[in-house]
This record gives sequence, C-alpha cells and structure tokens, in this order.
Amino acid sequence: MNPFVSPQWLADHLADPQVVVVDASWHLPNAGRDAKAEYRTRHIPGAVHFDIDAVADASSSLPHMLPDAQTFGAMVGKLGIGSDQTIVVYDSVGLFSAPRVWWSLVAMGARDVRILEGGLPAWRAQGLPVESGETTRPPAAFAARLDPGRIADRATVLAALEGPTPIVDARPAIRFAGGAPEPRPGLRAGHIPGSLNLPFASLIEDGRLRPRDELVAALRDAGVPTTEPSITSCGSGVSAAILALAFEIAGAPPARVYDGSWAEWGREDEGTPVETGQQ
Repeated sequence: MNPFVSPQWLADHLADPQVVVVDASWHLPNAGRDAKAEYRTRHIPGAVHFDIDAVADASSSLPHMLPDAQTFGAMVGKLGIGSDQTIVVYDSVGLFSAPRVWWSLVAMGARDVRILEGGLPAWRAQGLPVESGETTRPPAAFAARLDPGRIADRATVLAALEGPTPIVDARPAIRFAGGAPEPRPGLRAGHIPGSLNLPFASLIEDGRLRPRDELVAALRDAGVPTTEPSITSCGSGVSAAILALAFEIAGAPPARVYDGSWAEWGREDEGTPVETGQQ
C-alpha cells in the first residue's frame, strides 16, 4: 500500500467522515519555532494537532517516548482520531515529523495511515485552503495495541550488538562520527558501535522522499540489507521514523524504531558503549 496521498486526493476527501487529518508538525528544540502556535495560525481545514511531546510517556525523562497502549489510545481518541479511520498526517516542513506520527499510529494498531506528500508546503503551493484557530473533533475510539515488531528499546539494541540485526543511524554524518556536539545537553558524541549511517536528509528532496529506485540505491550504498529487519535510530526517535518509512517503500521489512535513540544511548551516565569516527 502506498503510504502517501496527494494534496488533490486529500482535498477531494476533506468532507469524508471516515478521513481524519492530523497536523504532526514538530521542531527541534534549537529551531526556535513553536509548532502549536504555527498550527493555530495556519493548518489544513479540519486538521487536529498531534503533539508528540504531549502524546508521550509522562513518567519518562526521555523526550516524546511512546506511552503504553491504553494511554495512547485514550489520548489519541480524545483528539478525535479513530483506529478504523483513514488517518492522513502531514507536517509544516514537508517531510520531517509526520513519519514519526505515522509510525506511532501504525505501531499502535491504526488500520490505515497515510502521509500527505509534500506536506503543508505542497498543499499551499496548489492554492488549497487553510484555516486558523484550533479544530475540535468528537472523541473517537482508538483500540491501541502495540506491535512489538515496530519498536526497539535499549535492551533490544544491546542484544543487536551481538547479532546480525543492522542498526542504522539517521543523524548527519558529522554527529554520527562524533565531530559535532549533540543539540541536547548531557550527551556524549559518537554512535552505537557497529551501526551504519544513513542521514535522513539524503533521502529527501523538496519535502518529499526520493523515488523508490533512489532509496534502494541509498540503502545499498550505506550497506543496509533489504532482506531482514533493521533497527533505526537518530537523536530522539523522530528522523529514525523517516528511515523506517523509506525502508518500507524500498521493499525492506518493517524496521524497529529505537524510541529512546541517542537521547537515551548517548547519556553521559548511561554506561552504553560509544564509537566515534566514520563507519
């Protein structure tokens, strides 16, 4: 199933009660942008805002960790998102945080989750309507059940160090190599030993994923096998979901996103092994 829908497709289905539109915009802490304020200023008509920092495990010190299934279902259902609806997610950049919400919903059992190709910039470029304010939808039933094959934790990654499962890091090459400080304080520089580096930005052009054949070539060039599931990682589990999306389009089995990612692994007091230098 193609995970993307076009702006015109969405425009034609805005009035469909079985289609729910989700603004998944989120920005890095050092970006100086407020995704919620931007949503209130301008969003696709009828879209609700899915804040990954709010729909999260409040007991964790790590950023936007997935909560347990019961909590996730209650919070998402309160937004008016049902697990049996067609859910179309987008972000204000084009393709950055929308895959994180796509992955979260799929991992929690949503039946049909799509991503708006090109995001809000593509929607606006076609002259399609936007609205301001905040959309409130009636509560919906979201029957959440976590698929363990979609998520990896610290223990899973540690076990992968001893086996054949590839670990693929979506961060820029300079951060992977340990040549630049992490944007979050208190983190070591470097990468998980033995992991591969495939910067997410290299897979995106003009707010869209590159064509499938180019994704396949990028995986091959990075040494990522397409015959077995990988674990994807990044700074805090956001751009790792971009890799998971790209891998599926390239024909690889569903990847497991390391939810804690470098925000957990790289902590100065974590005691996990760290390598520096290129792969």
